[in-house]
Amino acid sequence: MSDMRVYVGTYAKYNSGSIFGKWLEISDYYDKAAFIEACSELHSDEEDPEFMFQDWESIPESHISESHIDESVWKLSEAYEEYGIGAVNAYLAVSCGKWSEDDFSDRYRGEFKSWEDMAEELVADTGMLDSIPENLRYYFDYEKYARDIRLNGDMVEHDGYFFWN
Repeated sequence: MSDMRVYVGTYAKYNSGSIFGKWLEISDYYDKAAFIEACSELHSDEEDPEFMFQDWESIPESHISESHIDESVWKLSEAYEEYGIGAVNAYLAVSCGKWSEDDFSDRYRGEFKSWEDMAEELVADTGMLDSIPENLRYYFDYEKYARDIRLNGDMVEHDGYFFWN
């Protein structure tokens, strides 16, 4: 589980000197509408509460602010569960903070310790060297191949996660 959560107060309470609110788990709500309904119930003592998201955990800064939470947070929550927080956050870093599951699936190569490790697996997965006699395959320079992939801009890396460009 991604443990995405938000501490929800209101501006009226805050301006009155109170930080009363509650941590709400994103995964407890199907979508933004259900989340906002829970916020309204939490602050039902106010006629028209203006919600203040005073703190949050595991939600990228590009998807939340003090007064706004993006609907895509619920898609991210699902993605975190399916692909892992590290891979999704790396994708967000290389895609300017925009989540697209289709694009992620098309671009994601995997998590590797180095460019060379990624290149070795890429060569193995694609069968690139299958037509070369086995005793000559050892001469293939994975380090240089990885360098060329990186320098040509064919792939990008963030925190050990690799994506096709």
